[in-house]
Amino acid sequence: MNIKTATYLISSPSVEQCPKGDKPEYAFIGRSNVGKSSLINMICNIQTLAKTSGSPGKTQLINHFDVKSIDEKTHKVNSWYLVDLPGYGYAKVAQGKRKQWVKMIENYIRKRENLINLFVLIDSRHTPQQIDLEFINQLGEWNIPFTIVFTKADKSTQKEVAATVKTFLNALAKTWQFLPQSFVTSAVKYRGRKEILAFIDECNKKVEEQAGSQK
Repeated sequence: MNIKTATYLISSPSVEQCPKGDKPEYAFIGRSNVGKSSLINMICNIQTLAKTSGSPGKTQLINHFDVKSIDEKTHKVNSWYLVDLPGYGYAKVAQGKRKQWVKMIENYIRKRENLINLFVLIDSRHTPQQIDLEFINQLGEWNIPFTIVFTKADKSTQKEVAATVKTFLNALAKTWQFLPQSFVTSAVKYRGRKEILAFIDECNKKVEEQAGSQK
C-alpha cells in the first residue's frame, strides 16, 4: 500500500464533534514526547503533516487527517482517517485541563465506532513505565483493538532496542494471556513504515469484506 495523499481535516474538542464515522479510522496515542507526530509524518511521508514540538502536551485536540492510499496490486484507491490524539501522562498543563484531556480521550476511544485500531506508542529507550502498562491494561478492560509501536529505535543499538522491547512485553505478559501485535519504528530511518502500512491495508480489506457481506 502506498499513500497517495494525506491532508489535515479538522481538530475536535470532543468525540461528538469529530467527522462522520463513515471511513475506517486509525488513531495514534502515547505519552507526551514519545515521537508521535514524527511517526505520523513518517508513515504518511509528509514531514509537515502533524505538528512536532519539543514541548510535551502540544497536541490538545482530536486531530483528523484524511488519507487516500493505493493498493499496489489492484491500484484501487482507499480512503481512511488517521487520528492524532493528545498524549497521556506528563505535560505542563493545569490539573483541570489534564482531566479534560483524559475524559476526552476516553470518550473518543470508547465511543468512536469506526475506530479500527489504536496504535499505542512506547519509547524504545526506556524500561517499562507503569503509566503505559496501566493504559494498555485499561484498553483490555474496554475491549479496544490496539497494537504497540515502539518508537525512536535509531536512538539505541539494535541489541538495546530488542532487550527493551522484550522487557516491556514480559512485563505486559503478567496481565495478558496473549500479547498484542507490536512494531519497532524509527521516524528518522523510516523503520517500521512498511509493516504498519501493510497492517492498515489488511485491516481496511477486512472492513471492506465485512461491509460487503452485510449487503
